[in-house]
Amino acid sequence: MSEESRIEEKPGDARSQRPSNQAFRDFIGSQWGPRPAGPSAANESAPFAAARREAIGRLLPGVRLVIPAGPLKVRNNDCDYRFRPHSAFSHLTGTGQDFMPDAVLVLDPVADVAADAPAGQADGGAATHTAKLYFHPRASRSSEEFYADSRYGELWVGVRPSLEEVATLTGIECAHINTLPDALAKDAGAVQLAVVAEADEAINALVNTARQVGGIEIGAQSAELDARLARELSELRLIKDSWEREQMQLAVDATARGFDDVLRQLPRAIAHPRGERVIEGAFGARAREDGNGCGYDTIAAAGNHANTLHWISNDGQVRQGDLVLIDAGVEVDSLYTADVTRTIPVNGKFSEPQRRIYQAVLDAADASFERAKQPGAKFKDLHAAAMEVLAARLYEWGLLPCTPEESLSPEGQQHRRWMAHGTSHHLGIDVHDCALARREMYLEAELAPGMCFTIEPGLYFRADDLAVPEELRGIAVRIEDDIFMDGPGQPVRLSADIPRTVEDVEAWVQRLAGAGA
Repeated sequence: MSEESRIEEKPGDARSQRPSNQAFRDFIGSQWGPRPAGPSAANESAPFAAARREAIGRLLPGVRLVIPAGPLKVRNNDCDYRFRPHSAFSHLTGTGQDFMPDAVLVLDPVADVAADAPAGQADGGAATHTAKLYFHPRASRSSEEFYADSRYGELWVGVRPSLEEVATLTGIECAHINTLPDALAKDAGAVQLAVVAEADEAINALVNTARQVGGIEIGAQSAELDARLARELSELRLIKDSWEREQMQLAVDATARGFDDVLRQLPRAIAHPRGERVIEGAFGARAREDGNGCGYDTIAAAGNHANTLHWISNDGQVRQGDLVLIDAGVEVDSLYTADVTRTIPVNGKFSEPQRRIYQAVLDAADASFERAKQPGAKFKDLHAAAMEVLAARLYEWGLLPCTPEESLSPEGQQHRRWMAHGTSHHLGIDVHDCALARREMYLEAELAPGMCFTIEPGLYFRADDLAVPEELRGIAVRIEDDIFMDGPGQPVRLSADIPRTVEDVEAWVQRLAGAGA
């Protein structure tokens, strides 16, 4: 792509008053000091990302793998959303944060590695692929791009790195994005191509062009190969390495500080007509101060709003005597995110019905955690353990129209009226990580060292639910913790320092809400 095509007049440029005469160009390109020094060593994540690239290469030998970071996404007119690279790209490059719109990682197959190795795996320890990172490096200050290009220009988006700097940072060979079409088309036909199809439509088009040049049919076979790449990349994240564990703990620790900030703001939230927004804002400020931002839209749901499972409007009042359910997580600069929920009494004291529901949910969470310690426990067992507790409590309270055993059977499930969601999901670089993994690798899989997941049972009694006593209506409780399997039968609650028992939550609210008054 030429410089002229990148900076050509676009819709909306009618308001531009950018000078273009030669005298201006000569002057703006002169008398600049040196740019900041580039990196002298690779990121600490680089060797871990290299191991992940080797792992995905062994699963797809003989296939050229194309993993885009993705483009900027338009918010309106010429304003874009804040950029977040595709998770697979970040996972395989170790770059994190906002690196880098339009970048593409290509893993090129090594010619002498068989593409038909048994079970899709290459034999031996030889490298199956070489990696190259394509992106748009900075231009010289004498170029028009420097001052005129709002996507890449240094005066608009800051100093962009050079090819050499990114190579040092990542340990990956780098090339200009303009050379990508030729790289994709090289030996096409002799080499199959697979692309993360959801990441970047423009790169999809380049890959399909390369396929056509090589005589590769664009159809079900290519789509199946793309889907396999996406699935393998998702399953690769099921087991985290030691660096990822550190990132998860950093995310949880920042989230704990965010919850403390929220409680300090409770008096202001109570006084504000949209107190839920006060809670959301307090947590969001911490997320931006200590990390890249929130890992997902914060749920700040007071009173009956908490019975809407994905309540993100956060425009309601926070009233004395209510519970407020806060589901929030900080995404750190590496893009790993926490996902923690606490349900707190606004006035620092649970009422008897609130306490009863809260304790049931806490007991369910603890039962799920204990199940994770059992030899051979499967991921689906976490949910089953929590449901056994909740079904028993609902029966004790006279809410089930059958026995707990009947409700827990596949033909029953009446208890799910009051907990419609699952108890656990994998967690990592995505809040719902590994989402494309096969069932046998996810729900049916045994818990293994390196897995990171949530435990988050809840009970939800809507204000209009006539199947429950009036004293329970409008109450919702969810407790969510982030768990890492440090070894066989060794789950660790990363979020253990965030208060979760009835007594600890009450003391927490009273201490911090009082301090913020």
